[in-house]
Amino acid sequence: MTDTPGPQASSASERLYYVIMIFLDYELPPELIAQYPAQRRDESRLMFVHRATRTIQHHVFRDLPTLLQSGDLLVLNNTQVLPARLYGRRQSTGGKWEGLFLGESGGLWELACQTRGQLHTGERIEIDPPGLRLQLVEKTSDGRWRVIPDPTGATLTLLQKHGHIPLPPYIRKGRAEAADAQRYQTIYASQPGAVAAPTAGLHFTPEVFEALAARGIDRAFLTLHVGAGTFEPIRTEDYRQHVMHAEYGELPASTAAAILRCRQRGGRVVAVGTTSVRVLETVAASGEIREWRGETRLYIHPPYPFRAVDALITNFHLPRSTLLLLVGAFVGGELLQDAYAAAVAEKYHFYSYGDAMLIV
Repeated sequence: MTDTPGPQASSASERLYYVIMIFLDYELPPELIAQYPAQRRDESRLMFVHRATRTIQHHVFRDLPTLLQSGDLLVLNNTQVLPARLYGRRQSTGGKWEGLFLGESGGLWELACQTRGQLHTGERIEIDPPGLRLQLVEKTSDGRWRVIPDPTGATLTLLQKHGHIPLPPYIRKGRAEAADAQRYQTIYASQPGAVAAPTAGLHFTPEVFEALAARGIDRAFLTLHVGAGTFEPIRTEDYRQHVMHAEYGELPASTAAAILRCRQRGGRVVAVGTTSVRVLETVAASGEIREWRGETRLYIHPPYPFRAVDALITNFHLPRSTLLLLVGAFVGGELLQDAYAAAVAEKYHFYSYGDAMLIV
């Protein structure tokens, strides 16, 4: 015989659903969308949200070590953003073309393309700066293109020579400047493969890490290569019907061991970013924390029983985004509303280059 939720549980679940549905389309003054990062990474503001007491406090990110406890473990995503944005011209028309590298398979690159007019199979694109050409091979069912690069060779080398940092469209319409090559990466990025930054990690500095270590707060790393799907809005009327995109991730054996040691000493696992949450909860769903690698389509939305994550550091997210739902599942719908309302009232900066939130 299986347990069924009673009337009170069902009522609470429905209330949470409607609270989240209403909040998904929250309004944000455009001037609060950060166009540039803070002058120093750790000068970003940090909202401290305490779930048990339902309190909200305001700090700066360099205060983080004082807000955590000895024995806690930070788990950070060490993915590195590829210079995945490409600019060029169509050989056939001379018209401007823009592409976003999304991956490769069997010597073919997969790109999202933008241009005036319609692209055609067999067409060639001259990339700027010169030295790279792309030939369109086939259009995929989701509107992307598979292309052959010329010359062939190490993809990362070609992208480093011809590509640009792929800022999201809400930052300067996606047009990167020289400083973005460094500021749109975490200081610990080491595994190339993402087309968007794990933005909660952008606030860390060597000084913050030193202060954390001095307080007995450890850190460990995993990888989730953030894909373009992270920017896909929820288009279904019921957010529970949204189909989640896949992203590749890895949890090393050393990080699994660090999490087990943290548990044994009574510490908390503090996920840095929603990307770290996706890997940790994907692994924990199997029943144990262990070494893992593969693709995850885990879709976290309210209500969700978190198994691995005790605390979360995250930025402020776009309306109708799966990232906003994940945070809502962790903090609760009404407290999420309160936190975002406070952020707007206090003029926090939002999105990728914006400020951060610590939820315990």
